[in-house]
Amino acid sequence: MAMIDENFNSIYKLRSLKPKLIDNITILNKNNKKNNFPKDLSTLITKTDKNQNPSFWIEGYGCSASFADMEMIAGQLRNNGFDIANNSDAANINLIVTCSVKDTTEHKMVHRIKDLSKNNKPIVIAGCLPSADQKLVEKINPNASLMGPNSIDKTIEIVNSTLNGQKIVSLQNSEIEKINLPRFRINPTISIVEIASGCLSECSFCQTKLAKGDLQSYRIGKIIKQIKHDLKDGAKEIWLTSTDNGCYGIDIGTNIVELLKRCDEIDEDFMIRVGMMNPMYLKDRVKDLVNIYSESNKFFKFIHIPVQSGSEKILRKMKRGHTVKTFNEIVRQFREKIPDMTIATDIITGFPEETDEDFELTLKMIKETEPDVINSSKFCPRPGTSASKLKRISQEIITERSKKLHSVMKHIAKKRNSRWLGWEGQVLIDEIDMGNPKGRNQYYKSIVIKNPIETISTKTITKNDNMENFSQTHGDFSLMKLTNYDNKFTLGKTIMARVTGYSTHSLEGIRIT
Repeated sequence: MAMIDENFNSIYKLRSLKPKLIDNITILNKNNKKNNFPKDLSTLITKTDKNQNPSFWIEGYGCSASFADMEMIAGQLRNNGFDIANNSDAANINLIVTCSVKDTTEHKMVHRIKDLSKNNKPIVIAGCLPSADQKLVEKINPNASLMGPNSIDKTIEIVNSTLNGQKIVSLQNSEIEKINLPRFRINPTISIVEIASGCLSECSFCQTKLAKGDLQSYRIGKIIKQIKHDLKDGAKEIWLTSTDNGCYGIDIGTNIVELLKRCDEIDEDFMIRVGMMNPMYLKDRVKDLVNIYSESNKFFKFIHIPVQSGSEKILRKMKRGHTVKTFNEIVRQFREKIPDMTIATDIITGFPEETDEDFELTLKMIKETEPDVINSSKFCPRPGTSASKLKRISQEIITERSKKLHSVMKHIAKKRNSRWLGWEGQVLIDEIDMGNPKGRNQYYKSIVIKNPIETISTKTITKNDNMENFSQTHGDFSLMKLTNYDNKFTLGKTIMARVTGYSTHSLEGIRIT
């Protein structure tokens, strides 16, 4: 990642929280007023100043659900008298929320855990990796405490014990739902609301199911309560996330459509991004989904439906539970009613026994449906999955196919983005990209505003601005120190803009009156 010049060291930068795998976000350097120090934590302080609150460092990796977990962990610690340290060395305890979706991601996790273990500080390893491969994590650091994705409510107990030198392993599912827990939001504009944990699918390549287990949907009333709370707290974007939003509610006698209808009834000015939905659960609800997306102005016209392959044979080996026809029909119905609908999907290249013909079928499907966003992954066998036992094809073949797929992806992305040249409309500012305000239009198209120079203020944000201070860390997706963009380009503000340029990744625009 390109480094920011020292002249801009007070600029806030939040790389896009895209609807695909996010590599890294870290919460840092929070200058809040001190909370009253809990008596039961007084013996846990390792600092010489006994009047100072204990501090923690936390960083998270993976999907938006992982970052929701990180926000809840940080929120509980803040509510129990902990401060956020300036760096891992300065913290009394380090926490890392891990991801294990790919082998490359796992390698990053191993590297970071080793780095965080070098300073011999107490450490809690949370997230999917310890649940999916406990032995691997304990081999890296046998003294680390482990916390699974569904043990977030035990954060304080685990952290307290770890500070006292007692290792805790809490990988079992908690009876308490991960909804309406205290949170410390990464981005003051965006509220990440988990609507369920686990899923109903049995995909042969997926390790997430091993980590998170079966579907546990949260009640609609509790989700609405969380959304209303966060809107009152200043959020303007609500992200509904889970392992698979498509199967939401099946275990409690409801469904994603009913949830979205209730969200639409909230009488506030905000936008909702619905997270990933597997096609197998949408075929009987696509008509209702299309209707609510087209009739409501609260939902970004964006849908993430991972197809993974254009070959029926490969889909069966993947145990996806849907057909290519199902995916094509969902795309057709959405684009028929909402022509500019932004559609995202996922493709795995080089799944075991994928032939040249299978791969060509995938390219054919992609060319016909033209998804705006394609998250491409090379197959990697994950421990514990049935696909890891299948005979793999050569890495050279996988790499060659991946190059072909990326060439098609770039062509489609540029073609789809070119349609927006000259568009004028509302843009919700939710990021700052290299000093430029960046936001989303109603179709969730990312637009960088290129004429903000006269509007940028160097005033440091205060508590009254309802924003947090962060500082830079490693990784491709990081938080940097935040400043106020004054009254013209405040995060969370909606402006009028015109699109003046485009690339394969985003649009460029200027503010208009």
